[in-house]
Amino acid sequence: MTVSVNPADMTVEARRTMLLASIIPRPIAWTSTTSIDGTRNLAPFSYCTVVSTTPPMLSLTLERKDGGEEKDTLRNLRATGDFVVNILSGSLTDAMVATSGEYPRDVDEFAVAGVTPLAADVVRADRVAEAPISLECRLVHILQPGSDTVVIGRVERCHFDDTVIDGEGNIDPGALQPVGRLGRAFAVIDGLLSIRA
Repeated sequence: MTVSVNPADMTVEARRTMLLASIIPRPIAWTSTTSIDGTRNLAPFSYCTVVSTTPPMLSLTLERKDGGEEKDTLRNLRATGDFVVNILSGSLTDAMVATSGEYPRDVDEFAVAGVTPLAADVVRADRVAEAPISLECRLVHILQPGSDTVVIGRVERCHFDDTVIDGEGNIDPGALQPVGRLGRAFAVIDGLLSIRA
């Protein structure tokens, strides 16, 4: 039996829960930005995808805080025009979860997470030294298609820990063991199907 629903008949929270539990697994973009005054911000977003390979671009979707206020990540993006998407493996999950809380704007969230800031090559925001992959991005577009804000950035520099690169120079997902979002839960992706697409 199939259960069919009209999203327009659902509450906002029920609709959000349904969407986030259906589109899975979603990668975690552990995003670092820096405010104009130099405060480091680090926040996880599970609305992230590639939007173009030439030029290389990715998108983040940022929800607002519970009171409707813009998150510090978006404020920093508007002010500086750059960010770093750090891809984490399972060992960084607790640190990532620590940065999902709401902190005053002057709090360094690298310190909250207990991770090491590492200067990026071409953008102002620091990257997470412990992250196996970091993508330095410059802001291209900020879109407001609905209740949430979509940020599109051009990837200007990529950093890969050599432990996640195989002998042919490809990213090895088995070695990376990325963290994904499954509805309200998280999962470490460490099982692979032997299907080539």
